[in-house]
Amino acid sequence: MTSTWTEPSNTATALLLLGRGSDPASERGVDCPGDLPTPSDPDLVARATAAKAALGDRVFVLGHHYQRDEVIQFADVTGDSFKLAQQAAARPEAEFIVFCGVHFMAESADILTKPEQQVILPDLAAGCSMADMAVLGQVQTAWEHFEDLGIAGDIVPVTYMNSSADIKGFVGREKGVVCTSSNAKRALDWAFEHGSKVFFLPDQHLGRNTAVLEMGFDLDDCVLYDPHKPQGGLTDEQLRDARMILWRGHCSVHGRFTLDSVNDVRERVPGVNVLVHPECRHEVVQAADYVGSTEYIIKALDAAPAGSAWAVGTELNLVRRMALAHPDKQIMFLDKAVCYCSTMNRIDLPHLVWTLEELVAGRVPNVITVDPETADNARVALDQMLALP
Repeated sequence: MTSTWTEPSNTATALLLLGRGSDPASERGVDCPGDLPTPSDPDLVARATAAKAALGDRVFVLGHHYQRDEVIQFADVTGDSFKLAQQAAARPEAEFIVFCGVHFMAESADILTKPEQQVILPDLAAGCSMADMAVLGQVQTAWEHFEDLGIAGDIVPVTYMNSSADIKGFVGREKGVVCTSSNAKRALDWAFEHGSKVFFLPDQHLGRNTAVLEMGFDLDDCVLYDPHKPQGGLTDEQLRDARMILWRGHCSVHGRFTLDSVNDVRERVPGVNVLVHPECRHEVVQAADYVGSTEYIIKALDAAPAGSAWAVGTELNLVRRMALAHPDKQIMFLDKAVCYCSTMNRIDLPHLVWTLEELVAGRVPNVITVDPETADNARVALDQMLALP
């Protein structure tokens, strides 16, 4: 069987999702300084190739799985956010780490690399709406409320890798741990060995899905803390009774998938396997056949038998790349409409070319630096994750 990739239909927001235009609610709003090459420049690939060759081992380019193909082709390593931060730390000889991802990922790389290495984000507007949903001041206010209730001593904070350095630093100071989508259960097991409650940041869906579907909790064991409501919109009794206090945050891409999306694809494609990321809504994850991290999704599709059909609920760039890599399988996007990560797509080939050529010229643009105190505290939480059994 030979499959042909079918592009999801455009929507009114397609240009934004392709990285054109701006979204003040989810971006840092910082324009790239200097003169960018135009996207239509036919020499972009040659220019990137030449600049990267001129820099040699001085530069190490990291590409997240959700990046555009035009950028991924120049990555020395591809992976999820934590794998890429680890890879950056494993290249101490590289002066420059060019991180083709989003802001929190570059922060994690800066925390884990040597002080003399410089981590560069080709476009400072490449933020993360989920990470930006947990602001340090709001989190500290919540923690102070827990202290006033006398429950803070029972709570272990756990933050998803998709959070700012400030939040990782807070979690490190309060003796918590960072987790990824692949080790969230191990992180929660560790947390419940050290406390009777968990404060999970910033993705409510990963926290809820892990607790309920992997650890046997009831939905009633989980409460949702909304930082925009007084006392999080929760009563003192709800906070005292809860085992999982979930921050009201989510991924704007994975949150688009609905139960209707699952039901629709099952009607259209008999025998289809539905494979989704645990950042999806609880009802979507319940209705799926397989659930796992980005790396899990890639491995599942690689190992799938020829002729099988798969509807995948994760970022479109990755789904398309997997479909083109496996023409003997029917791999499709779970949603009918275009759904890119708009901020990840801020980093395109013109930005990468501009970055590399600036480095060749002796100028270092868009350096991401985490202050030493925050970095030290964040490293405590990251090291605790690395020490998980």
